[in-house]
Amino acid sequence: MAADLGISPSYVNLIERNQRPVSAELLVGLARTYGFDISRMGGADTDALFAELSRAFADPIFEDAGVSREDAFEVAAGNPVLGAAVVSLYRAWRAAEEELNAARIAGNRGIEDPVEEARTFLHAHRNHFEEIDQTGERVFADRAGAALFDALAARCERKHRLRVRVLPAEIMAGAWRRLNKHAGEIAISETLDHASRTFNLALQLALIEEGAALDRIVNAFKFETDAGRRLARAALANYAAAAIMLPYSAFLKAAEELSYDIESLGRRFGASFEQIAHRLTTLRRSGAEGVPFFFLRVDTAGNVSKRFTGDIFPFARYGGSCPLWTVHEAMRTPRRIITQVIELPDQSRYFSIARSVMTGAGGYGAPHVERVVVVGCAVKDAHRLVYAKGVDLEAAQATPVGVACRLCERPDCAARAHPPIRRRLVFDEHRRLAAPFSFAFD
Repeated sequence: MAADLGISPSYVNLIERNQRPVSAELLVGLARTYGFDISRMGGADTDALFAELSRAFADPIFEDAGVSREDAFEVAAGNPVLGAAVVSLYRAWRAAEEELNAARIAGNRGIEDPVEEARTFLHAHRNHFEEIDQTGERVFADRAGAALFDALAARCERKHRLRVRVLPAEIMAGAWRRLNKHAGEIAISETLDHASRTFNLALQLALIEEGAALDRIVNAFKFETDAGRRLARAALANYAAAAIMLPYSAFLKAAEELSYDIESLGRRFGASFEQIAHRLTTLRRSGAEGVPFFFLRVDTAGNVSKRFTGDIFPFARYGGSCPLWTVHEAMRTPRRIITQVIELPDQSRYFSIARSVMTGAGGYGAPHVERVVVVGCAVKDAHRLVYAKGVDLEAAQATPVGVACRLCERPDCAARAHPPIRRRLVFDEHRRLAAPFSFAFD
């Protein structure tokens, strides 16, 4: 064979032992010398295995391994037994992942989730930290009538010898905020709007001046993961920035005067819609409480990136929001505020306010993300809001919504995407209902 093909016997031996690849030139030589159809070398089984391996190797878990489609073909053709074993292992891993996700949706608190740990930390404190609020009020009062951004910049230079500079995007290299201790400066991207510049500067100042307090508050809470502790500290630092930018007493007074008009509050304090909405959930000071609000932020795919229950609304720990909620309608009507009275299966009723917001740096072609921010309260408190003026809250038709499809047990919902996990599915081939799933309550 070596003589026929014009190669050395040792090379043939290496090919037979799968230690050298068969080149295209050698493959053509084999077909010409021994008269067989090259297409016979590939079969349906090899093609199917190659397709399965290609799908598996495309998964992010193989990203660091650097495997490619060529590797998938080599395994499928050269060692199909090993290839089939890899596919079986990958299928088992995917099944385990799906079971894990289902357990998370069911509310299994034994699973370690850093994001959920940070949310639990905020919930345990009712999203209110009196010590941080008091510090924020002192910093705000120290501005001596100057614009807040300028006052914070002067404070950084006076107390910490850090010059604040607003720099072009190409110099910031994708960063919105950067502390350079060696150069003695805090850099803020010029692509940010004024509210975001002020917030980022307040955040950096809080990290410098309140680091010990942040550590003390966070370390007093029990975390299962270091990532959860770090996320909680980051959330607390953001709280500190909001406490500087929107000082508690002044903000609560303005909120009451303006009947919680979020856009008017934003203009008065130079803050964004989302910053104001988020701050409204923190007004829990003993003896000086605001309306108890819940908060939700959802992206175009329905992913919940931020939420706070406010002790009043039972959000699902995992999954998206109910499709019957105006959360999703707000995405189709940018910047327009949409209100809604909603009712959960337990007949509790809420008043919600939803509006789309844009996050990201400014400029044509700059990356940005559009989300919907929702704040809401119990119907009994809605009369204090400007958005409910002239609305008969008791007689208003409430939209029946659920917490999440897998947890909602409304039997007649045509918008349902998943059956409830706690109910047995019922199948009837002789009848088709509007709801996509039928289930029993036994």
